[in-house]
Amino acid sequence: MSASHVDADTAARLVADAVTAPSMHNAQPWRFLLHSATGTLELRGDPERAMTRTDPDHRALHLGCAAALFNLRVSAAWNGLGAHVALLPDPADPWLLATVALGPPTEENHELAALHDVLRRRHTSRHPFGDERVAPALLDGLRAAARLEGCRLTVPDSWHTETVLALVRDAEHHEDMDPLARAETASWTSGAPSPSPTASPTTPATTRGDGIPAAAFGPRSAGAATAPVRDFGRAHPVPDRGWAVFEKHPQLALLGTPADTPADWLRAGQALERVLLRATADGLATSMTSQPLEWPELRWTVRDPLASVGHVQMVVRLGYGPSGAATPRRPVTEVLEIR
Repeated sequence: MSASHVDADTAARLVADAVTAPSMHNAQPWRFLLHSATGTLELRGDPERAMTRTDPDHRALHLGCAAALFNLRVSAAWNGLGAHVALLPDPADPWLLATVALGPPTEENHELAALHDVLRRRHTSRHPFGDERVAPALLDGLRAAARLEGCRLTVPDSWHTETVLALVRDAEHHEDMDPLARAETASWTSGAPSPSPTASPTTPATTRGDGIPAAAFGPRSAGAATAPVRDFGRAHPVPDRGWAVFEKHPQLALLGTPADTPADWLRAGQALERVLLRATADGLATSMTSQPLEWPELRWTVRDPLASVGHVQMVVRLGYGPSGAATPRRPVTEVLEIR
C-alpha cells in the first residue's frame, strides 16, 4: 500500500489503536490530522487538555501524545504500512509534535506488529501486586525496549526505591496543600462507574469519554504506608470501594533521557509505551507513578545517583497481579480530522 492510497478507513483504524495509549489523568491530549493527498498524519497536542498546574511545561502531555504515536507505529506495522516519523518538524508550531508519513513496510515492522495483540490488554493497574520478583531476563527485555527508542530504563536498588516511595508521599502532601492541584486532579476524576458496553443508546451516560472512572481507582491502601499508585478516590470517594494491603517492596523502574527537551519527552513517551506493551506481553501488570515528577523541587531527587540517567521521565511499577480496569476513550471522530 503506497502513501497515496491511505484512505479514511485505514487512518481511522490506526488512530483507534493509537488512542489506547495512557496519558496523565487519561486526559487524552492528542489530535490527529490526515492529509489525504500525501498519506501523511500529523500528531498535535491539544492545549485544552493540558494540566496547567501540575504539568505547566507540558512534559507529561508530550509523553502521552508520544505513547499514542508509538501505538500508531504498531498499528501501521500490523496493517502492512511503514511509519516514517519526524519529531517536532516545525519550530514555529510547537503543538505540531510529529508527522508520520505512511508508506511501504520498514525493517522494524515485524517487531512492532507483534505488539499489536496487547494494545487493548494493557491497562494501568492500581491494585496490589504479588511478592514474586520479576525475572532478570524480563527486566533485560524491558531495558532493551527502552533502548530501541533512545532511552534508558534502570531498576533502582532497594534503598533508592524507598527514596522514590518517600517522594511519592511528599508529592501527595504537596497536592494536599495546593488547592489548584487538587482541583485539577478532581476535574479529571469521576466517581461514576464506566458505561456498560451493552447499554442502550438512550441510556444516560454515567461518565464521559476521558478521565479516570471509579472502576479504575483500585482499592484503598490498608497499610500505614502510602500505596505506590495515585489515589484518585481522594477527590471522589466511593463508599464501597474496599481496602487492600499493597506490596511492601514494590518493584520500580525509572525511565530516563540524557537531556530534558520536548524531543526527549517525545522519545520517552514512545519508549514508555514500548516498555509497557512489552511488559504486558510478558504477563506483567504495570502502573505509572508520576507524582514526584510533577513538582520541580522533588523531581531531581527521583534520579538514581548510581545510574547514568540524566532526567527521569516516568516511574514504572512492575509485578504480577490484576491487569486493571479499562478506562474510557474518546471516539475517533473527535480526535481525527481528514483533509
